[in-house]
Amino acid sequence: MSTAILTGPPVPGSPLEGDLRSLGFDVHVAKGPEHTAALVADVPGAERVALVDPRFVGHVHALRLALTDPRFPAAAVTGALTAQPAARAALTAAVRTVTATVPAGAAAVTGAGLVGDVATALEAGGATVHRPELGSLVAEVPTEAEQRHLVRAAVEAVDDEAVRLRSAVKARDGFFTTFCISPYSRYIARWCARRGLTPNQVTTASLLTALIAAGCAATGTRPGFVAAGVLLLVSFVLDCTDGQLARYSLQYSTLGAWLDATFDRAKEYAYYAGLALGAARAGGDDVWALALGAMVLQTCRHVVDFSFNEANHDATANTSPTAALSDRLDSVGWTVWVRRMIVLPIGERWAMIAVLTAVTTPRIVFWALLVGCSLAACYTTAGRVLRSLTRRAHRTDRAARALADLADSGPLAQAVARAAAKRVRDLPGLIPLAAAFTGAAAVVATAAFTGFGSGWTVAAAAGYAVTSGIAVARPLKGALDWLVPPVFRAAEYGTVLVLAAHAEVNGALPAAFGLVAAVAYHHYDTVYRIRGGTGAPPHWLVRVIGGHEGRVLAVALAAFLLNGTDFTIALTVVAVAVALVVLAESIRFWVTAHKRGAPAVHDEGEPA
Repeated sequence: MSTAILTGPPVPGSPLEGDLRSLGFDVHVAKGPEHTAALVADVPGAERVALVDPRFVGHVHALRLALTDPRFPAAAVTGALTAQPAARAALTAAVRTVTATVPAGAAAVTGAGLVGDVATALEAGGATVHRPELGSLVAEVPTEAEQRHLVRAAVEAVDDEAVRLRSAVKARDGFFTTFCISPYSRYIARWCARRGLTPNQVTTASLLTALIAAGCAATGTRPGFVAAGVLLLVSFVLDCTDGQLARYSLQYSTLGAWLDATFDRAKEYAYYAGLALGAARAGGDDVWALALGAMVLQTCRHVVDFSFNEANHDATANTSPTAALSDRLDSVGWTVWVRRMIVLPIGERWAMIAVLTAVTTPRIVFWALLVGCSLAACYTTAGRVLRSLTRRAHRTDRAARALADLADSGPLAQAVARAAAKRVRDLPGLIPLAAAFTGAAAVVATAAFTGFGSGWTVAAAAGYAVTSGIAVARPLKGALDWLVPPVFRAAEYGTVLVLAAHAEVNGALPAAFGLVAAVAYHHYDTVYRIRGGTGAPPHWLVRVIGGHEGRVLAVALAAFLLNGTDFTIALTVVAVAVALVVLAESIRFWVTAHKRGAPAVHDEGEPA
């Protein structure tokens, strides 16, 4: 249990002690500054401790935001301060510094009070103290009875539960989620919180619902398609609810953020597979190529988002005329919603999939996805390219490392990169992107136009390994270098798709779907590790699974050396092997990080 220390005797009639206990704190009352320091020292270092001014008057949710959010080592509002284990040493030092200046026997500290002085001392000592935005919530330390009466009236004038419900909804969401889901899903989140359910449990329920929806779609019957559409929407409601529950109850965790992001991808791609199976059962319609194409396009869209954001995470002078125009458009109400809908976020996308599944065929669903996602990809990528070209920004070593990790270069590309490092150092800035695009276009085009089993595809794949190494031979700090990872993704996934389609063997495209899904999981896992501040997957994992260029060459060789049936078996074996290795390492990492108390995160992920 966490410990809250009142720095003096509570004010008669104050509900403060009860409020702190309702938040899960064991409350102790100090007799003065010296006793406060002793009580802080007595709390085990592995526990959270809070200092609260006994005169505090405010909303319970203000205390909750300041004292229970797991994402911040130290946080404070007026009259209340908390420190998690990572900041306990700094808190103890700050308390000693402040109490050392108090005359012996003094019962209180003047001015801001003991809590305020300790927070100031914490920041002076170099600690970062998070101060949550309270909005209309009240957190004050009145010193006079009349002032206390006025503050109490201000507290009663604001319904903190209504504020808490509003803040549970993501600040930036799509039109469908904002107006069709969040108005009631926030109440589902509150219902879950009051029954002790956790966000991870709701996330798991969302996954199971989506898998059942995929199973219904796989039946290939109209009732199955209708049920699949309905269940997919239910899964999305639960998907929104888990994040709202996390914000409502401040139950953030590294493991939870990973599960939420990972399950989103698993749900969508499992549903694609269900639709493809259902199409085959309904009338023998083979739409596996469309399913795989939709997955490739959606994954590449996400990699564009991830790469651009990481490239500009801490860039300086990060402004451009394009960004200024975007800000002006956002000032016009209706354009905000139009622009959010154009990018086809997960809410609009899943609603479209659900409705079309219920009333049309899987082929129409996939064509709608391909067209919609292609238009969205063109819109977002063009805007980001314009921003990158029209601003002067210095990108940091951290951004370059993140892009290098997202590139997923294997042993072949790394060897070429080391050999070419000195030669490309002084070449024009577009060399990384030009090399990546040239090699990618060559291998995909060769695979597409020379047919299955061509030696030219093997040669193009070998050339791709060379150009991939040249692309990462120097730090990716150029204006458009953030496009290098998505180009690599498009090359790898596209080559697998084309070769499997040309195999013209039953099972080749489903096997390719499984391989791309396994590799895409690895790429998403890399993103989530970087976003969580835990670093990219270990180098041994990238070497074991070959890197993107190694996998492209291996698939091209398999097509050259094997017939269609054996090629399908090879794809299946590789897919299973990659999935087992990647999943085992990923699960080990995230569970271990959670058990070791990794800093809690809350990744808003793709706008809903």
